[in-house]
Amino acid sequence: MDTEESHLPKSRLANERLHAAIPGGAHTYAKGDDQYPENLAPVISHGHGAHVWDVDGNRYIEYGSGLRSVSLGHAHPRVIEAVRRELDRGSNFVRPSLVEAEAAEHFLATVPTAEMVKFAKNGSDATTAAVRLARAATGRPRVAICGDHPFFSVDDWFIGTTPMSAGIPAATTDLTVSFPYGDLAATEELLSRHRGEIACLILEPATTHTEPPHGYLTGLRELADRHGCVLVFDEMITGFRWSESGAQGLYGVTPDLSTFGKALGNGFAVSALAGRRELMERGGLRHSGDRVFLLSTTHGAETHSLAAAMAVQSTYAEEGITAQLHAVGERLAAGVREAAAGMGVGDHVVVRGRASNLVFATLDANGQPSQQYRTLFLRRLLAGGILAPSFVVSSALSDADIDHTVDVVAQACAVYRKALDAGDPSPWVGGRPVKPVFRRLA
Repeated sequence: MDTEESHLPKSRLANERLHAAIPGGAHTYAKGDDQYPENLAPVISHGHGAHVWDVDGNRYIEYGSGLRSVSLGHAHPRVIEAVRRELDRGSNFVRPSLVEAEAAEHFLATVPTAEMVKFAKNGSDATTAAVRLARAATGRPRVAICGDHPFFSVDDWFIGTTPMSAGIPAATTDLTVSFPYGDLAATEELLSRHRGEIACLILEPATTHTEPPHGYLTGLRELADRHGCVLVFDEMITGFRWSESGAQGLYGVTPDLSTFGKALGNGFAVSALAGRRELMERGGLRHSGDRVFLLSTTHGAETHSLAAAMAVQSTYAEEGITAQLHAVGERLAAGVREAAAGMGVGDHVVVRGRASNLVFATLDANGQPSQQYRTLFLRRLLAGGILAPSFVVSSALSDADIDHTVDVVAQACAVYRKALDAGDPSPWVGGRPVKPVFRRLA
């Protein structure tokens, strides 16, 4: 398939409809058409397994897996069947359903480091609830975020620290401080400088690019205990992709609170805040002291999403999905690296990260990240039927899918080499470069 602009007339019209009705043209900035080459942002019609089709009828092998949410592949039969069983029974009621208890028990059996769990619909609600709970438990105002991790929440305590901080009072932003990943000394200095003020340390337990340094998470646990603050693991990405019980299960370090989402529902809307009982109960009814308005969501109880979550967890456990993701990712990474090296761009098209969560960097002649070269690379991938804002895999990918991807990557790398030799990628970019998600101006 050759995805030139002439092959996307319906997608171009659909993008205009999206922008006319929706600010940004999508409900997540990472899905915006500014993340793709100009006039080459396909609008999706449907998906099945590892493939998606756009409204023009073009088929793609999809990486990124629905922003990491669809780790089993689209329309996974076991998940769909679990959802279908609930649909005819009603989806939401004026009192809790038994499905809520079943889903909670299933989750706590899967993530045994947690003692209680509360479900919501998106990751931001869960991480913000964790921050509120930490502030209530400690009586402290400040939040310490890992400055090397790209995203924690749409709420003011985090977004105020990004270039897109318009509309957020400085007084709110000033209460959020940051620490570098992997540097215990710098974190201890931060905690000492703000002694008695920091309610929690919140971080992804592993980064997109690297494994945690030896002893780091254990050291962070000790620092949090010594300084009396709450340790929060954001497991939105690492949950299930690192192990069935998340990074905390893989590395053997128990946080006070943790948040899960994305892969938990295989595309259905469900997230979770989990943690120690004495903290979680502050948002409940059976404790003495001031109550915390923790999470109160009408749709957190939606039965079919909770059924999807249980089906996902069972599928992971019974079919060894995490191991499958790693195996598929390792095969893809090896193929892409070999293709890039073979075309002489092994130092410029760089695959990084854990095999189950691969990303790629596009570097210019000086080894610096380049949006122009990223645009060139994405353009050639799309022309070969590969939709890949990252190389995050799903378990639905076949050997043939990986082989085809590597072939297309090789063709893209051949063009990349030409652009490097010319000293200017502009002729191959085809319009404005793709843009960073977080930027101050449109």
